Amino acid sequence: MTVLSPRPDLWTLDPDVLHLNHGSFGAVPRRTQELLALLRAETEANPMRWFRSVPERLTASRLELAAFLQTDPAGFALVANASAGVTAALSTIPIPAGSKLVLTNHAYGAVRYAAERFAKANQAEVVIVDVPLEADDEAVVAAIEAVLDERTAALIVDQISSATAMVFPIRRLAALCRSLGIPSIVDGAHAPALLDAPAEDGADFWTGNFHKWPAAPRATAGLVVAEQWRTATRPLIVSWSEYDERLPERFDQQGTADYAAWIAAPESLRVLEDLEWPRRRSKLSTLVDEGARILAKSLGTSVADVAHPAATMRLVELPFPGERSPDAGEAFKEKASRELKAEITLTGFDTRVFIRLSAHAYNSLHDYHRLAEWLPALL
Repeated sequence: MTVLSPRPDLWTLDPDVLHLNHGSFGAVPRRTQELLALLRAETEANPMRWFRSVPERLTASRLELAAFLQTDPAGFALVANASAGVTAALSTIPIPAGSKLVLTNHAYGAVRYAAERFAKANQAEVVIVDVPLEADDEAVVAAIEAVLDERTAALIVDQISSATAMVFPIRRLAALCRSLGIPSIVDGAHAPALLDAPAEDGADFWTGNFHKWPAAPRATAGLVVAEQWRTATRPLIVSWSEYDERLPERFDQQGTADYAAWIAAPESLRVLEDLEWPRRRSKLSTLVDEGARILAKSLGTSVADVAHPAATMRLVELPFPGERSPDAGEAFKEKASRELKAEITLTGFDTRVFIRLSAHAYNSLHDYHRLAEWLPALL
């Protein structure tokens, strides 16, 4: 069996730090950083010429990113992040007074806040469906189906939950919503590069980040819109492209935005190709499985029994000391960064606290052995 060695040389990450949380802010490869710097230098050398060149360059980048997702480029627009994509979708669909927006207890916090804002503005309500970590696809679909009715304005559901690393049966849920005439909005923030053709799920709206697993520059994400909604879907900022009939171009022209990140993003896709990404992803899944077991053993806990975990993310239960609160969690992460030089993230589900491990090509098993050696002392 071929063993793929870790490739920290492709990044500029601090080698003295344990980088064990790629899933939050990603890490931009050296080659993409270099291209990004060149593009920004070109911008400042002649801003007028740069902005004249932006439309053609954005179109080329968008086509590459849409091809990576294997989705219709006519329905694919660039947005800053998945939260912006969800907000654009909520701005498009009708939300009548007395209706409800349905989410699960795995939903990302910012997405839930967006749903609450739109519900309040439209005199609607947010309904949260409890889905256990151990729920299989049948149980997930049954739990959500039980609350969908004629009052439902939309189902907003994770493709891969940020909080729990659980993969949801999106295709089945989108088909269920279509059969009931309910719009579906898929938060696919973690899906690009972890799932093949993630946007081909039949949802009314799908949005996902390129700064996570594709390792593109931050503030690069996509919004895929079903044909029936394309005319009505508008960017959150009203700018010069307001009356463009084409969905992608309507989102392109956002005034004096920094377009260098969107234009440089395809370079990170080429880095994935050089890494033999499908094979690398499979090896990373094995790596993070073993890393999670090593850490759980050192903590005297267990790896969370998630029914369908994401390829490169795992949850390890943490015997969290003291009061459990967001502020306490942030303080613990800062302490781990300062005293252990380990960058980790914590997540909570029900009453349990977990370390969410997420790996990329620069990680090795040695990273998890080091964390397992150091973390118990910090606790």
